[in-house]
Amino acid sequence: MLKQRTIQKSVSISGVGLHTGKTVTLTFQPAPANHGIKFQRIDLEDQTVINADVSRVASTQRGTTIQSGKASVSTVEHVLSALTGLRIDNVLIELDGPETPIMDGSAAPFVKALKDAGVKEQEESREYFEVEEPIVYRDEASGSEMMALPADNYEVITLIDFNSPVLGQQFATLKNIDDYEKEIASCRTFVFLHELEYLHKQNLIKGGDLDNAIVIVDRLVSQEELDQLAKLLGKPSVKVEDTGILNTLELHFNNEPARHKLLDVIGDIALLGAPIKGRIVATKPGHKTNVEFTKVLKKYYLDQKKLKGKPKYDPDQEPLFNTAQIAEWLPHRYPFLLIDKIIELSENHVVGVKNVTFNEMFFQGHFPNNPVMPGVLQIEAMAQTGGILALSTVEDPGNWDTYFLKIENAKFKHKIVPGDTVLLKMELLAPIRRGICQMYGTAYVGNKIVSEAELTAQIVKRS
Repeated sequence: MLKQRTIQKSVSISGVGLHTGKTVTLTFQPAPANHGIKFQRIDLEDQTVINADVSRVASTQRGTTIQSGKASVSTVEHVLSALTGLRIDNVLIELDGPETPIMDGSAAPFVKALKDAGVKEQEESREYFEVEEPIVYRDEASGSEMMALPADNYEVITLIDFNSPVLGQQFATLKNIDDYEKEIASCRTFVFLHELEYLHKQNLIKGGDLDNAIVIVDRLVSQEELDQLAKLLGKPSVKVEDTGILNTLELHFNNEPARHKLLDVIGDIALLGAPIKGRIVATKPGHKTNVEFTKVLKKYYLDQKKLKGKPKYDPDQEPLFNTAQIAEWLPHRYPFLLIDKIIELSENHVVGVKNVTFNEMFFQGHFPNNPVMPGVLQIEAMAQTGGILALSTVEDPGNWDTYFLKIENAKFKHKIVPGDTVLLKMELLAPIRRGICQMYGTAYVGNKIVSEAELTAQIVKRS
C-alpha cells in the first residue's frame, strides 16, 4: 500500500491570473497526513480556507472556480493536476489573490516548483477510490461523455473534436501517472481565434498572452484583423503559421491540445479528494462536464468508503447475543422485536442481524402484493441494535428503556425484501453522557448500503 505524500518545505511561484490580469503569488506549504489539498486566501481579513472539493465548485466558465462563503479561487485545475501528477496528497496552497497564476498555460511551472520543494512520504497509507464497475456520465447538450472503468492503476484517455479542419480529431493517453511530468505537464491551454474577441468582451483573459496560450486559427484572417488582434494582445504584430497557430511558438506534441484537455481532466477530477484506481475515458471533455462527472464519482466513492466498514457475517459462528438473550435486555416483544442476533459489540459500535422473512407481520398490510420492509421499521431495527450498545454501559440493563430524541439525515437507498439478511451497524458519534446516545446507523444487504441515519436516543431507568 502506497503512503500519503506532502512536500518537504514551502515554495512560492508568482505570475498573472489569466482572467484578472493581476499578479498573484502562490505558496505551497507542507501539510500533515489526511489534511488533503486546501487553498487559503491570505489576502482576505479572515484568511478563508477552501477545501479542494467538488462540492465547493462555484463556476466552470473557462476554468474551475471553488468558493467558500464570499472567498473564491479561480483556475484551480492546473495546480491540482500538477499535484495529482506528482502523487502529492496533502498541501496547503496560500494565495494573495483570487486566481492562481496562469504561468505558461500548462502545469509544468507548478511541477517544477513542487519538485524544488521536495516530495516527502508520510506514515499513513493512501485511501484510493477503486472503480469497481463502469460509471458513465453524458451531457446530451454538448455531446460530451465521461466514463470510469475498472483498472489496476490510474489511466486517462481523452478524445477531442471541435469540428475544426486545423485541429481535427485528436486523442491523448496517459497509461501511468508516473509519466505525467514527461507526457502531460508541459501541454499548454489553447483557444480558437474566433473566441478571443468574445472572451475579451466578457471581461475575461485580461492576463492572456501569446506566451501562455496556443491560439488556433481555424479560418481565413485578413491583415486588418491580425493588426486589431495584435493591438488587443499588446503585441507589435502577429502572424499565422502554416500549422494554423497564431504565433511562432512550436507545439510540444502534435496532439498538444488533446494532452492539455487530459491535463484539465486530471485537475478537475482531483476535486474528488482521493486518488483513483481506474481508467477514465473522456470524450469532448470540458470543465463543466468534468465537474459533473466528478460529482457522480464522489457519490460512488462515499458509498465505497462506507462499504469498507461493512461487517463480516459468518452464520456458522456463535453470536454474542441470540434472540432470547436480546429479549433479556430489550423490552420489545413479538411482533416488534426486530433483531435476531448481535455479532459484534465494542465500546463504540455494535452489529446486529435481521433475517427478513415473508412471515413478517408488516408484510400483511404494507404493500402486500409487493412486500417491502418499511423504512420506519428499518430505523427501529437500527435503534434496537444501538440500544444493546447503550445498555451495555449500565448495570441491570433489562430494567432500562431507550427513547428516541432525534432522527436526522435518514436515507433509504435500496429495498429490503423477504429473504434478505440485513446487517445493522451502529457507531457512536460521541461518548454517552447522562444517558444520551448519538449514533450513526448503516444497514447493509450484501454489498449494498440499503439505509442509513443519525439517531439520538436516551436510556432511562424504569421507576
